[in-house]
Amino acid sequence: MKQEKVNKENLEAQWPLIEAMKDSREVTWINDHKRKDQAGALPITIEEMYEADARLRRFAPFLASVFPETAEAEGIIESPLLEIAHMKKALEQQHGQPIQGRLLLKADHLLPVAGSVKARGGMYEVLKHAEQLAIHHGLLTTEDDYSKLSSEKMRTFFSDYSLSVGSTGNLGLSIGMTGAALGFQTTVHMSADAKEWKKQRLRDRGVQVMEYADDYSRAVEEGRKLSEETNNSFFIDDEHSKELFIGYSTAALRLEKQLKEKKISIDANHPLIVYLPCGVGGAPGGIFAGLKRVFGDHVYGFFAEPVQAPCMLLGLMTGLHDQIAVQDIGIELKTDADGLAVGRPSSFVGKAIESHLDGIFTVTDDKLFAYLHQLFTLEEEKLEPSALAGLEGPVRAEMSGWLEQHFTASQREGAVHLVWSTGGSLVPEKEMAAMLKKGEQLNGL
Repeated sequence: MKQEKVNKENLEAQWPLIEAMKDSREVTWINDHKRKDQAGALPITIEEMYEADARLRRFAPFLASVFPETAEAEGIIESPLLEIAHMKKALEQQHGQPIQGRLLLKADHLLPVAGSVKARGGMYEVLKHAEQLAIHHGLLTTEDDYSKLSSEKMRTFFSDYSLSVGSTGNLGLSIGMTGAALGFQTTVHMSADAKEWKKQRLRDRGVQVMEYADDYSRAVEEGRKLSEETNNSFFIDDEHSKELFIGYSTAALRLEKQLKEKKISIDANHPLIVYLPCGVGGAPGGIFAGLKRVFGDHVYGFFAEPVQAPCMLLGLMTGLHDQIAVQDIGIELKTDADGLAVGRPSSFVGKAIESHLDGIFTVTDDKLFAYLHQLFTLEEEKLEPSALAGLEGPVRAEMSGWLEQHFTASQREGAVHLVWSTGGSLVPEKEMAAMLKKGEQLNGL
């Protein structure tokens, strides 16, 4: 889609925060577009979420048969909910700021198959597309045992169709692994910042990887164009897909169950405050919309972005959404947080969550590496840099004055702070060792 030219005159005069953003300084933006009366404006319903969850359960026998790592959970793709008390204490000491309430980690870096938050939406959209094709051609009914989809007959059927996606890495892994397992001809269009090991993992599964010496938006644009020119081709559009959004939203239903199992209440006296790393916006937007459907006014949310890729912050703050990119204000888009290395936000997501999100903050790459080392040392969890973006969220919410403005002392004491991780468990040992070493050198920032 061709973008209109953005009028960059007077942007800094209207939004003074842009000056700090241009200088790669960390900022915290509190959303002045939030409304109390917009629950109905969310683009998904609770019924759609339950329908998506049911579809994923139908596919569980298939997933268990083709991905052995999911067999123990009987094909259910889910991550644990962890308390990170040691990390909480470290954050308090580091910032000289107590974190009232509990600090939990939704460990999506441990999601099987794709090893990242993208397993939720990416796998879901591929599976729904496969189900629709198979049902349409009389090869499947919703009452069948879906493990039949791993048969040679079904793989031959799906091989007549192609899937493609543009990605900085993790969404490509999710869609590539799932598409290849079904038998689709699968192509992932990778931006320049995508890690080499992610490309190789895809190639090892028979996925075609096309590389671009440009950013994420170019990879998406080229992927979409090529798909339109190919017969029987389906392009999964991270910038505009409602199906991806719905797939991500199912996390809220799973989280609700996990909180109940841990006997953690979410209500007026125990608000849930969630901190989500953000790239183009699909995964955090879908998750947060799902959380709003499940927990209503008792859930609050912040997105976290690298200082070199604050695309959602820029789009929401100015109201220009996808009509402005970070390059328009002079940001070069150079970050090691490859999963978040996006210059232009999703218009669909931005408009969907602008009345609900509480704010966005940015964080330096150096901090991402330092936290990576700390979390491994203190909690033995291995995350990639982009997955650490939200970790400082409770501190930012406190230091910005947002917590005190919105909650009583009792509510702050009962708050549940939930940091959402996004990827890391599939990072090769050599790569992880190098990142941990860098984090150790940077620790204490």
